[in-house]
Parts: sequence; C-alpha cells; structure tokens
Amino acid sequence: MPQLTEPANLPNPPFNTTGLVFNNSTIRQTIHVTATSPHIRLRISNAFGTTNLPITAVTIARPINGLPGVPAIDPSTLKTLTFSGSPSFSIPNGALVVSDPVDFDIKAGTELSISIFLASGQVTNDITSHPGSRTTSWFTFGNQVNAANLTGPALQNVAHWFFISTLDAWVPTTQRTVAFVGDSITDGRGSDTDKNNRWPDLLFSRVHSSSDSALNTLAFANQAAGGNRILADGLGPNALGRFDRDVLSQPGVRYVVVFEGVNDIGVAPATTSAQQAIGDAVIAAFKQFIVRAHAAGLPIFGATITPFSAPGFNAAIQAYSSPIREATRQRVNDWIRTSGAFDGVIDFDAVVRNTTAPSQLRGDFNSGDFLHPNVAGYTAMANAFPIQLFKEFQGGVDGFA
Repeated sequence: MPQLTEPANLPNPPFNTTGLVFNNSTIRQTIHVTATSPHIRLRISNAFGTTNLPITAVTIARPINGLPGVPAIDPSTLKTLTFSGSPSFSIPNGALVVSDPVDFDIKAGTELSISIFLASGQVTNDITSHPGSRTTSWFTFGNQVNAANLTGPALQNVAHWFFISTLDAWVPTTQRTVAFVGDSITDGRGSDTDKNNRWPDLLFSRVHSSSDSALNTLAFANQAAGGNRILADGLGPNALGRFDRDVLSQPGVRYVVVFEGVNDIGVAPATTSAQQAIGDAVIAAFKQFIVRAHAAGLPIFGATITPFSAPGFNAAIQAYSSPIREATRQRVNDWIRTSGAFDGVIDFDAVVRNTTAPSQLRGDFNSGDFLHPNVAGYTAMANAFPIQLFKEFQGGVDGFA
C-alpha cells in the first residue's frame, strides 16, 4: 500500500540528499506472490511524490534460490518491463503507471524480484514507499537492473519498499482476491523480516494447503499500513479515504476484510467525551465500509479490535493504555459481534486476549509492546479465521443489502 515516506524512512545518504533521492540508483526489491499466472503487470506509484518520478528501466526476475529479501537473481529468468511500449516513463506527481503485460510464469506462494533504475533520481524528498515491508530491499549506484547480483561500495539495504504498488496477474474470472484493510497489526509489526509470517501470510498458507479449489486459488492483497487510522490521516491516508484506491479499484477483488480502529481509539484523548465521540465515529465508518463494499457486490468481514493496554493501564509502558479507551474498544467490539452489519465476523480479540486480564494480550502472544502480537499470536489469528466465509460468499452479495 503506497504511503508518504517519513524522513526517518528515507534511504540513508548518499542515496538521499537535500532535494534529491535515488540519483543514478538501482533498487532491487522482492515481493511475495499470491496468485499463479503466466501473464503479469506491475504498478509503480508516485502517489505522494511532489515531483515527477522518472523511471529509466525496470526488470523482473526470480530471486536466487527463491528467497525473499536477497540482492541476487536468477539471470535466466530476467525480463524487461515496458510502459506504453517504452522501457522508461516519467510518472507525474500523484499518479501511477502500469506496465505492459509480460509473459512470466509466477506461482502462488513464491517470490518475485523487481529492479528499478532511476538515472536522475527523484527531485524531492517527498517520495512514495511502504515502510513496513518486513522484507529487505537493496540499492546501489549505476544501472544494475540486469545484474545477477547488486554490487558496489555504496551498496545498502533497508526493510522498506520504494515506489512499487501492486502486481496484477492474469487469472481465470473464477479466481478471486481477498483485500485486507488494516493497520500495523495486519502489516505485520512483530513478525520476522524476510519470513512472510504476518497473519495474512499465515492465513494464505492455510487456505492454500486446502484441497478445496474454492480456497486454494484465493489471492491476497494486503492493503495495510503501520499507524493507519480509519478517520484521520497518519502514517498513510485514512482507511475510509483510501478504500476506493486500495479495494474497489483493484482488479479481481471479491472479498474485503477490515481490521482497523485501534489507532483511532488509541490516539483519541482518554476522556469520556472524546472516547464516546470516537467510538460513535468508528462504528459509523464501519457502516460506510459496508455500504460501499455492498454497492460493489462485495461481501465484507469485520475483525474485532485486539487488546492494547499494559498491566495496570500503565501508559508509560504502552501509550494507548486507559480504562476509558478499553471501554470504547469493548463497545465497538460488541457492535462488530452483535449488529449483524458485517457479512461475517473474525473475533481476533477472543483469540489473543488474556482471559484473566482481557484488556491485555496473552503473555505468550505479546511481541513486547502490549499492542502487536508476535508470530505465535499471528499464527493463532490465522488458524482462527473462519475460512468457510470465503465459500459461503462465493457469489458475492446484493448491492443494496
């Protein structure tokens, strides 16, 4: 999911100087593919750039040994991408570009390497990226998009994605994509870098291990961002505002999962009046997600908000901790569970909460900050997801339901 890059998440010098980023630079990044297809195309985004993004060359290949987060590729699989018939394209500020389709066999559950060369860089320090990639990206000077391995004395790596947005895959119309709208928990904070063990990744592995073709052909689009809120911009645009871009306009989406709200509640003041207002607004926003998904014929499933308080509601340990915020979480979760508004409910709160202190995560699921689960918690969430919903709503929903 494209986001504005915070100063702390820009590349380090010499790839970042005042008013110029990635001059004469090759960036090599890997992504986890969730569909099987012989034809693909890549979207590159300049959504938050304030100047044109001049793409000079782009290639794709399989990473060496099929590994995520590596700077080396299998050169025998290398393919050059074109954009409107040209290997280069200058993307206007706020826009994206879609590559021409290319014949390239991808398999669900494997990795794809993407190399981008910017001869003159982007003349701004406001660029588009996804800081929470949980995957290592590499960059170096010069045009090395065709190189078997990136090299050079300035070679660097970071766990961020830059400029890449989504990968489109040609699949039969019977195959379906699940779009996940979420915050840092869905983005995988607390998971392992280069391991693809966010909870949607683990759910993907679960459905693809099924012998049921209604499940093992599902593709996943993780449209989550760290710090994301439903009602206000933060680390990325607010979820209500990006719903069209990240869900409704994406090809092949047939289901929506919404797991948001923790940051709205946690950032709002811990006063009775402020929490009453934010709780009401979050519920109203959920109703908007539902009506907009249904208008597109898409079933939408809501997840309960997981615990975020430290022991004793100690805000010095976890800033969101508050008995008043906890009451809002419980009120919103009660609405998610009992209103019948969502087409299905994923009760993540019940999965990861401490049964003796329900405002807290289970100790064995706590990544350490009392907000984000660890891999064990993400595994439990993936295993508890009611995957029968995907079969129950194969035919979509009434657009006026």
